[in-house]
Amino acid sequence: MTNSKKALLFGLGTVAIWSTVASAFKISLRHLDPLQLLLCACVASLVALAGILAFQGKLGELKKVTRSQLIRCGLLGVLNPFLYYVILFKAYDLLPAQEAQPLNYTWAITLSLLAVPMLGQKMSLKDLGAILVSYFGVVVISTHGDILALEFSNPTGVALALGSTIIWALFWIFNTRSTVDSTVGLFLNFLFGLPLILGTTLFYSELPAFTMEGMLGAAYIGFFEMGITFALWLTAMKYAALPDGGSTVRIANLIFLSPFVSLIFIHFLVGEEILPATIMGLGFIIAGNALMQYNPKKSK
Repeated sequence: MTNSKKALLFGLGTVAIWSTVASAFKISLRHLDPLQLLLCACVASLVALAGILAFQGKLGELKKVTRSQLIRCGLLGVLNPFLYYVILFKAYDLLPAQEAQPLNYTWAITLSLLAVPMLGQKMSLKDLGAILVSYFGVVVISTHGDILALEFSNPTGVALALGSTIIWALFWIFNTRSTVDSTVGLFLNFLFGLPLILGTTLFYSELPAFTMEGMLGAAYIGFFEMGITFALWLTAMKYAALPDGGSTVRIANLIFLSPFVSLIFIHFLVGEEILPATIMGLGFIIAGNALMQYNPKKSK
C-alpha cells in the first residue's frame, strides 16, 4: 500500500471518529453532568494516551522531560483538558448538538484572529472576508435562520460554544512553543489537568454514580475524541508528508467532511431533527474556513 493510500485511510478513519463525538457528548450528558463526564473521560484518555506511548515506545521519554517543560505542560493542562472541556460540555448541555458542534467548529477562525496579536501574523482582506462569512454562519445557526430578529436560541450556550474556541486556540498557540513530543505533551496535559477536574467536580458536583450508559459514553469520548484520534491524525499527516504521500493539504481538507457527517449521526443517534438553518449556517462556516486556508500562489 502506498503512503498516499495510508495517509488517506488514517485521515478518513480520524474524520469518521470525529464525526461521532458530538452525538457521544449529547448522549453521555443524559447520564452525567458536564463535570462528571469530563472526569471519567479524562481518566479514559490517560489510559488511551499511555497505551499509545507504550505502543510507540515513548514511555521512556517521560523521564527525560525537564522541570521547565513539566511546568509548561501543567499550565497547558489548565487550558486543555480542564477549561476547554468544562466549557464545551456545558455548551452541549445547553444547546442541541446540531448547534453546539458547528459553533465549536469556528475554532480555526478564532485561532487566526488570536494569531494576529499573539504571533504577529498579518491579516489580509481575504482573511477578514473569511471571518465574516464564518460568523455569519454562526448567526444563521444560533437564530435558527431568523437573522433579522437576532433572537438567539440560547445566548448562554452560544457564548460558551464560542468561548470554548478561544480556549482551544490559546492552547494551540501556546503549544507551538513546546519542545516536548506532541503525544508525551498531551499525556502530561491530561495528567496535570486531572486533579483540577477532580477538585472542581467534588466542589461543584459529586462523584458520578456508576451507570453502564454513562461510563461507556465517557470511555468512548476519552479513548477516541481525546486520545486515539490525535495519534491517527498525526499518523495521517506523517504519511502525507512523505515523498509518495500525496499532499498534506489534501488530508487536512478531509476535516471539512466531519461536521456534515456529524449531522447524520446527530439525527439518527441523538434523534434531533436537523434544521435547514443548521445546514445553511454550517455551509457558511465551512466556506469561511476553506477561504482562510486558500492560498492562490500555492494552488498555482
